[in-house]
Amino acid sequence: MTTQAKRKNQQLNRDSSINFRAIDEEKRQVELSFSSEEPYERWFGPEILSHKNGALDLERLKEIGCLLFNHDRNRVIGRIDDAWIKDDRGLALVTFDDDPDSDVIFQKVKSGTLKGVSVGYRVDSWEEVAAGKVSSDGKFTGPCSIALKWTPVEISIVSIPADPTVGVGREMEEYPQHERSEPLSLYYKQIQLNSNYLGGQ
Repeated sequence: MTTQAKRKNQQLNRDSSINFRAIDEEKRQVELSFSSEEPYERWFGPEILSHKNGALDLERLKEIGCLLFNHDRNRVIGRIDDAWIKDDRGLALVTFDDDPDSDVIFQKVKSGTLKGVSVGYRVDSWEEVAAGKVSSDGKFTGPCSIALKWTPVEISIVSIPADPTVGVGREMEEYPQHERSEPLSLYYKQIQLNSNYLGGQ
């Protein structure tokens, strides 16, 4: 079991289905869950986002984070009013804008047509847990990669949810993994793992 630093500035996404806590139609506000510790299968194996004290840096999300549609930076549909952690979940209070495009999404969320939420995030530190081994906090059994320090940067309403445990969070892979270009951060991670392996020979 090793703890690794990972390159910053590389954004990952993970998606889920909407789990409304509250909707205020007059204020156009929705309280939702955007992340959990549910394992998420990536090409390198199961990924887990730690929600223990100090694991998440929510300041950026609360100060300048936006609510997007399908992670499209050109489709800002609202603002993030607040974000916090409770019961190993990331929760947020968001307000939808009242322009026509944003209102279309808000109405589809209210009606239940759109049920997916996704969080865009960057990981600063990983813990690699080998098969059959237990994580340093005793919560998870490998093989898995645990994001020990990570920063949410945006929340999106998405068309196709995959993680059923969070609400308006992880998005289903659009193509089979071998047909996709994986985020560079994943390659940096694999290169580092290879380097550690070769260095131990």
